[in-house]
Amino acid sequence: MIFAIVLIPMLAGAASYFVKGDRSRNTILVSTAFLHLVLSVGSLFFASAPALGGMLRFDEAGHLFLCTMSLLFLCASIYAASYIRFEGAAHRAPDDDGFIFADSPKNLFTACLLFFCGAMSLVCAAQHLGVLWIGIEATTFASAPLVYYHHSRRSLQAVWKYVMICSVGIGFSLIGNLLVMVAFSDAAKGSLFISDLLGSAASANADILMAAFVFFLVGYGTKTGLAPMHSWLPAAHGESPAFVSSLLSGALLNCAFLGIFRVHGICWSAGIGSFSGGLMIFMGLLSALVAAFFMIAQRDYKRMLAYSSVEHMGMAVLGAGLGGPAIVATMLHMINHSLTKGMLFLVSGNVLSASGTRRIGEVKGLFKLSPASGVLWFAGILAICGTPPSGLFVSEFLILREVFSRGMYLSGALILIPLLLIFGAMSRAVMEMFFGEPSRGGSGWRESASTILPPLLLLLVSIFLGLHLPAPLLAFLGKIGGGFKL
Repeated sequence: MIFAIVLIPMLAGAASYFVKGDRSRNTILVSTAFLHLVLSVGSLFFASAPALGGMLRFDEAGHLFLCTMSLLFLCASIYAASYIRFEGAAHRAPDDDGFIFADSPKNLFTACLLFFCGAMSLVCAAQHLGVLWIGIEATTFASAPLVYYHHSRRSLQAVWKYVMICSVGIGFSLIGNLLVMVAFSDAAKGSLFISDLLGSAASANADILMAAFVFFLVGYGTKTGLAPMHSWLPAAHGESPAFVSSLLSGALLNCAFLGIFRVHGICWSAGIGSFSGGLMIFMGLLSALVAAFFMIAQRDYKRMLAYSSVEHMGMAVLGAGLGGPAIVATMLHMINHSLTKGMLFLVSGNVLSASGTRRIGEVKGLFKLSPASGVLWFAGILAICGTPPSGLFVSEFLILREVFSRGMYLSGALILIPLLLIFGAMSRAVMEMFFGEPSRGGSGWRESASTILPPLLLLLVSIFLGLHLPAPLLAFLGKIGGGFKL
């Protein structure tokens, strides 16, 4: 089953490249996404044997991110099949920056989208640091053509920044892998199997392992969007089509976070968890603060959502660095962020098609212009700010509870300040967009079931998790957190 989950999207992507006709390619995309979700959920109930000599195996953390990614990919695929033919109409006229729309070949775009799904699945299944590194690198090259979809000057700048910065980051992670091999040269004979590293961590060279973690945190932290290595993220998310931005923020960032989480677990087993956890807490606080101050002056609503992802990844890394019950809260936070941010980026595509602009100040009367999208946008902004009853309110509250219960009052204050600033900035933006009279229109775009139901589903799941946490889910998250309970 592991091979099927990883290879089916890649094989479907290769097939879609040679298929003619948008309808046929859309059928391949949506049907593959649905099959991938069925297999991903099925793998929770039907255990499959490890593959590639144990290099590929789904544990609880891998399962969590795989199922979240697969659900988001299905929603994005359904949305993409209808949306993509409208989205370009909002860009056909050059704007103040010389932006001129020229779309990518649809066969290449669909193929890369499916390859992207396969690469993220590989990351979720990887139980070997080398395979994990290959998978995260593969996500960069599979998603780069998706970022460059518009073939404009700004999208070229965005994809160049994305590839270059993330490639430098992945280079740091490669050095981290080499240092791990040196640190475990005696303890695990240089093995990069995560199980071997966890089992022999007590005998590893702690000093070299600490140096390795620094490289991993900078390397995978770059792909996670942690400050100050985050500069690629607003550009790439802002220039991508809405459903690509949804996957970048809701799924790709999870994959890079998983890399940090895996290595932090090894450091914890080696007795240097206070070192790795301390660095993660610092990077988490820094990311939240940087995101908040950038968001205050942000006038592009897609870039505003991108900076929100920097803040939420900072919160997640902080929670994972705390350890204990905070890990359970962190995993819940990752689920809710994926659902809510994925939903918001999808709705941002509706807003763009309806209004013809990404500038916050130029969008007026959104509820009148696009009623269902306006309501979803308003609700989604409140949810991403952690307003009850969203799932993010619960996860952020639980992480903050852990911070203050440990007497870390300064850290608690440093995370509360950006949360308040972000709430104010995003509330101001949504008020500007929601009220007033529409000043401009799109290109005959109309809301449809395929552009409303996918984001609505994601929002409803997030609200459900804010109102009720099922016991099986809590037990599952508890296994990731080492048996701790909330």
